[in-house]
Amino acid sequence: MSANGMQQSAEHATRNGVQALEMAFSGIVKSRQDVEATKFNLSSGYQGSDGSAFQGLITAWEEQTDVILKNVQDMIETLNQTLTEHGLQQGSSNEQINTAYNQSESVFDTLTG
Repeated sequence: MSANGMQQSAEHATRNGVQALEMAFSGIVKSRQDVEATKFNLSSGYQGSDGSAFQGLITAWEEQTDVILKNVQDMIETLNQTLTEHGLQQGSSNEQINTAYNQSESVFDTLTG
């Protein structure tokens, strides 16, 4: 395989990586929105120790989700930077990723009051 063929192969793999990470990011955001909606719907029915345990579980899950989303976003930015450094167009728009993340935060804020 020529050096150019190798470079095209690496570029293709990098773009595929960006696409896969974007799909994962979107799936995580969707799951978070679903959990937030469920939390909102169930929170009024849970009282006492059950309610506290439920709230603690959701809070822990949200904190872990934030870490995962940040790590996925960082990986996407790193791959995009790799493409840019090789004079290629980015595989995605960081602005699109940030918009999706901010929308998920907005939904969370709305649901939690």
